Amino acid sequence: MKQHDHSIIIIGAGFAGLGAGIYARMNGYRTHIFEMHDQPGGLCTAWVRKGYTFDGCIHWLVGSSPESGIHDIWKETGIAQGRTFIDLDEYGRFEGPGGRTVIFYTNVDRLEKHLLEFSPQDEPSIREFIRGIRMCIPLDFPSDHDPLPVRWRKKIAVTARFIRYGKKMKEWMNITGEELTKKFKDPVLRDAFREIWIPEFSALFMLFTFSYLHNRNAGYPIGGSRPMSDALEARYRELGGEISYRSRVVKILTHEGQAVGVRLEDGSEHRAGRVVSAADGHTTLFSMLDGNHVDDKSREPYEKWPVFPSLLFVSLGVNRSFDQEPRTVSGITFRLDRPVEIGDAVRENLNVHIYNQDPTLAPEGKTAITLMMPSDYNYWKKLEGHRDAYEEKKKEIARTVTELLGQRFPGISGQVEVSDVATPLTFERYTGNWKGSFEGWLITPQNAGVMMKPMRQTLPGLKNFYMCGQWVEPGGGLPTAIMSARRLLKTICREDRKKFLARMSVKGRERNVQMGKLRYFRSK
Repeated sequence: MKQHDHSIIIIGAGFAGLGAGIYARMNGYRTHIFEMHDQPGGLCTAWVRKGYTFDGCIHWLVGSSPESGIHDIWKETGIAQGRTFIDLDEYGRFEGPGGRTVIFYTNVDRLEKHLLEFSPQDEPSIREFIRGIRMCIPLDFPSDHDPLPVRWRKKIAVTARFIRYGKKMKEWMNITGEELTKKFKDPVLRDAFREIWIPEFSALFMLFTFSYLHNRNAGYPIGGSRPMSDALEARYRELGGEISYRSRVVKILTHEGQAVGVRLEDGSEHRAGRVVSAADGHTTLFSMLDGNHVDDKSREPYEKWPVFPSLLFVSLGVNRSFDQEPRTVSGITFRLDRPVEIGDAVRENLNVHIYNQDPTLAPEGKTAITLMMPSDYNYWKKLEGHRDAYEEKKKEIARTVTELLGQRFPGISGQVEVSDVATPLTFERYTGNWKGSFEGWLITPQNAGVMMKPMRQTLPGLKNFYMCGQWVEPGGGLPTAIMSARRLLKTICREDRKKFLARMSVKGRERNVQMGKLRYFRSK
C-alpha cells in the first residue's frame, strides 16, 4: 500500500481500539474496527442476569475530577460528558480475627490516624507509607487543553517534584506489595495490606492510587462499565468511524515487509494502508502474525514478565439493600471461620464488593455483589475438556460462596436470587486475553524500566503495522489503554508529517487543540 493511503484497520473494540479509532478519525484517517465480540469495551464490560447488572471491570476511574489533566482525555473520548462520579470514603476494609478491622480510608489524614491507632508498634512503617502517599498527592499532570502558562507551570511543578523525590520514587518502585507487607509487625495489619495489593506489583502504584483517591480524582462512575464503553463507541461513530462486530481477525496480511490488511474467520479479506492491533498481544504476535516478526525484545515479556492474575469471578443478585454496610471502592474482606477450598485454591478470606453505591445495577431494594479471586488458568484449561465437570464445578463454587457469605451476612443464602460464575476461560473466550489475564503486564522491579522508556508499538521488519493497549503499556487500566492509543496516533501523525489534533466536546461545541508532547504517569 502507498504511504498516502490514510486508511487504518484496527483489530479490537476495547478501550485501546476505540481510542485509536477516535484519535485517528480526529486526524482525518479512514478507520474500520473489527471486533470478535458483539459489543464494545473489551474487558470494560458488564452482563445482565434477571434484572441484575454484574460489572466485570470498573471500581474507580483515574481522571474523574474535572481539575485533573487526565480528565481531558475522557472529554476527548466522550466518556466524561453526562457521567456522574461519586467519591467514596473507604478504599476497602479488612475484618480480621477478634473483631479487629483495618479500614483503608481514601483521605490520607484519616488513614494515617486510623492505622496509628490500630497498631502503634508499626508507627515507623505507617509513617513511611503515609509519606509515600503524600509525596504523590501534589502531582498534577498538565493537559494540552490548558492555557499555555498553566501548562508550563504544571510541567515545571511536576519536573521539580520528580527531581526532588526521584530517588525515593525509585525506591518505592523497587518494593513489591509483598515486601511492603513484611514491614508491618501486627499480623492483622500485614494481612490487610496483603489483601489490597497484588504481591508482585510495584508498591509505588499503591501510593499513586491512594493519592488519586485522596484528591477525589478516582471516582466511581454511576452505571459502571457498560455505559462508558457505549459512550466510547458512540464517540467513535459520531466521528464517522466504521465498526464490524462478530468479526474475528485470524490473520494479519503482509506483503513485501508491509502490513496490508486482515483476514477474518469467515475467510473475507480487508485491505488498508495501515493495520493496528489493539487485541491480545500473544494472539497478535504468535497467531495472527505466525511469530514471523518477533525478535528477542518483543518475545521477552511473554517469556519472563508476570501478568495480572486470571480471575474466578462470582456474581450474586441479592434481595437485600445492604444500606448498613460501608460503601467501599474495592470491597470488604473478612476472615473465614476455617480455610475452604474454592475452585483451584484454599481460601482463608473472602473479598466482597457490594455495589450499594450504585442503585442502577439492581432492582429497587436489591443489590448486586461480586467476588474476585485469583485463579490458576491451567486448572480451568484442564477441566475444560470435561464440560460437565466444568459446569458442575462452577455450580459448586456458587453454592460454596453463598454459604460462606452467611458467616458475615446472616440470612443471605435465602436472599440470593441469581448467581453467575465466570472463570479465566470466560474472560479468554469473550476478550481473547492471554491466560485470561484481566490487565496484561504487571510492573515489577524487574521491568520497571518501561516507565522511563515506553515499550515500542511497532515490530522489526514489518512496516505499517502497530500495536496499542495493555500489552505494550504495562500497568493496566482504562486510562493506560486510552493513552496508549493517543501515543500511537501521535506517532502515525509524525510519520505523515501531520499535526496531531484532538477535539473535545465543551458545552455542545467542539474545540480543536494541537497536542504537544506529554506522557502521563500510568495509573489504574
